[in-house]
Amino acid sequence: MGGDGREQPFFFLKSEFSLVPSAEGATTDVHYPAKTTNYHYETEMVVAIGTGGRRIAAKDVTRHIWGYAVGLDMTRRDLQQVGKDKGRPWDFGKNFDESAPCGALTPAAKAGHPSTGAITLVVNGKERQKADLADMIWSVPEQIEYLSMYYTLEPGDIIMSGTPAGVGPMQPGDALLAHIDGLADLKVRIAPAL
Repeated sequence: MGGDGREQPFFFLKSEFSLVPSAEGATTDVHYPAKTTNYHYETEMVVAIGTGGRRIAAKDVTRHIWGYAVGLDMTRRDLQQVGKDKGRPWDFGKNFDESAPCGALTPAAKAGHPSTGAITLVVNGKERQKADLADMIWSVPEQIEYLSMYYTLEPGDIIMSGTPAGVGPMQPGDALLAHIDGLADLKVRIAPAL
């Protein structure tokens, strides 16, 4: 998304009304959001915290993770750009109703702690995103170490860990299939705006 290396990572928050949990194998409807004409997908690995803490060293992170899932960081790209251009927060672009569809969680006891494997997104039968988890600029342990210096992580917190190249726009009626090797797929249909 325009970075040129390992700059200091940055994060933003999504509220509980953003989360759209999905059952394994089910297709979940997500409504096209209000006040945008440029609605984008971003496929990401979701990390679910099981044991909270603060100032967690990267070498200890796996003890704090309950499991993993596939997620979509839905973005009102036009509203995000307004925030960027004016040096304002990205809340209107990132934190809105149904902006965080999340597939079924797979316990770390079953999935291990994925650091390699395909991450893909297919939209209407065409592959739009394809990468390997090994391509992450900041690993999950590094991300959690960094976050836990600023926030106390709590059981039940979820962290979306960044997207590969290929983000793009969607329209009502689009069908998305997000995949990460070893985790349950996430199927989303974009429904008309409420």
